[in-house]
Amino acid sequence: MRIAGLQKLTLLDYPGQVACTVFTAGCNFRCPFCHNASLVLPGRIEGDDEAPEVLRFLEKRRGILDGVAVTGGEPLLHEDLPDFLRTVRAMGYRIKLDTNGSFPERLRAVVEEGLVDRVAMDVKNAPDRYAETAGVRMLDVAAVERSKNYLLAGHVDYEFRTTVVRGLHTAESLRDAAAWIAGAREYYLQQYRDSGDLLAPLGLGAYSGEEMRTLLDAVRPIVPSVQLRGVDE
Repeated sequence: MRIAGLQKLTLLDYPGQVACTVFTAGCNFRCPFCHNASLVLPGRIEGDDEAPEVLRFLEKRRGILDGVAVTGGEPLLHEDLPDFLRTVRAMGYRIKLDTNGSFPERLRAVVEEGLVDRVAMDVKNAPDRYAETAGVRMLDVAAVERSKNYLLAGHVDYEFRTTVVRGLHTAESLRDAAAWIAGAREYYLQQYRDSGDLLAPLGLGAYSGEEMRTLLDAVRPIVPSVQLRGVDE
């Protein structure tokens, strides 16, 4: 497994835990609003595998950090991810996994082995706009749906989240996305931000804080648990 980055301390990426964030390299999606283009595009990924260095860091931080958030890219793209998770788990850390949901069997396997404590799954958009939003023409939405259904069944603590982008999302598409995950325990609408390292930002933009609150009101009747995240006042 190729690790391309480490944030040594976060109070945001793993709710309720003092954690670090591990960034895996590579992704099978090409979301135009992706803010980690340097972790997604093969030609942009730099450096050697940092896994040994990350594990040494985690060994030294035992008893100081509570958890590890594993994000990407798409962590489940890596077949050897479970080996890394087993090593981290053996150190006593709680583990949160971020995923786009496109590897349902791998997601089920790491959950059923007890290798993750929380899963954050992106809900890119309404199902009929998924391929466009994910930047993959022949996207298998059925695979994403299996991951979504598995999480909804309550096998592990989880959240769903949608990064809301002007040019891709509307009140109607967000209501359709919410209907797709009806019954979700936690759902977050995240405000789009230009990180300066976007995949294909042309024609995209952010909704204002006021507009995000209007979109929240449109979704709440369908998924009452929905909240805003990272929204400017």
